[in-house]
Amino acid sequence: MPSPHPDVLAALPGISGILVTPFDSEDRIAPAMLRPVIDRAIAAGVHILTANGNTGEFYGLTTAEAERMVHEVAALVDGRVPVVGGVGRSIGDAVALAKASRAAGAAALMIHQPPDPFVAPRGVVAYVQRIADAVPGMPLVLYLRNDGIGLAAIEQLCRIPGVAGVKWASPTPLKLAEAIRRADPTIVWVGGLAEVWAPPLCAVGARGFTSGLINVWPEHSVAIHKALAAGDYAKANALIQVMGPFEELRAEEGNGTNVSVVKTALAMLGRDCGHVRPPGAWPLTERQSTELRRRLDEWGLLAAGRRAAE
Repeated sequence: MPSPHPDVLAALPGISGILVTPFDSEDRIAPAMLRPVIDRAIAAGVHILTANGNTGEFYGLTTAEAERMVHEVAALVDGRVPVVGGVGRSIGDAVALAKASRAAGAAALMIHQPPDPFVAPRGVVAYVQRIADAVPGMPLVLYLRNDGIGLAAIEQLCRIPGVAGVKWASPTPLKLAEAIRRADPTIVWVGGLAEVWAPPLCAVGARGFTSGLINVWPEHSVAIHKALAAGDYAKANALIQVMGPFEELRAEEGNGTNVSVVKTALAMLGRDCGHVRPPGAWPLTERQSTELRRRLDEWGLLAAGRRAAE
């Protein structure tokens, strides 16, 4: 079993790369297909790699598949950067996956916000507390996609022992600023809406960001992070404008093409990771595929992929 990475807390202000989950032609998970994706991301300087995030189709996996993914990703990473394991769904599934992630050598857990239609703010606090109790001493990162639970509940969540970070995935920078003000200053806040929202969230205190682009073009994500870390918002915004069409494609069909664009791009670059499971959109339409290929060609990624394959 790989040892947990000691530098996860120092890495949280960096890029949290959310890995895809590869599937073979029989719709079985095929983690070994991730090796070139992981190796390139680490070589580019991505700070953290996450298994079982939303770009990893977490809600399309069985608990057994999610457990295997975190074990396989930790083995492929082999201690080079911290691995974070996503956990969630029912409280029983979340606790089981938390324990499996710790056993796999994950350095921290990312707790998905419960998508249950009947969610009480105090129930979310109880949910996270149960997970924390199951894996004492393990750093926890809250993944907040909906700030509707209110600032009081978010403040309570941040007081749970073990909570080391918060991924804020709501386009509400002013509310984020107030949440940061109310929380322990040692908690690391991370922009959870990828590169395009990184500048405004960074401006109010989110010191890192999540990224699905790292599966395809990690060097560009790292360049954006370096610009923001240096306070060069003009350069960061210029770099974001270049890759903006990629995220626009991912946002189509009610965000249903989010993972589909990433996996199609990987196939075009010779690093095929298979299809996307329903209810995601698969395959891309002819228009979407044509636009994606045009952008990859503009960015020089298709030519680089051909050279790498030779």
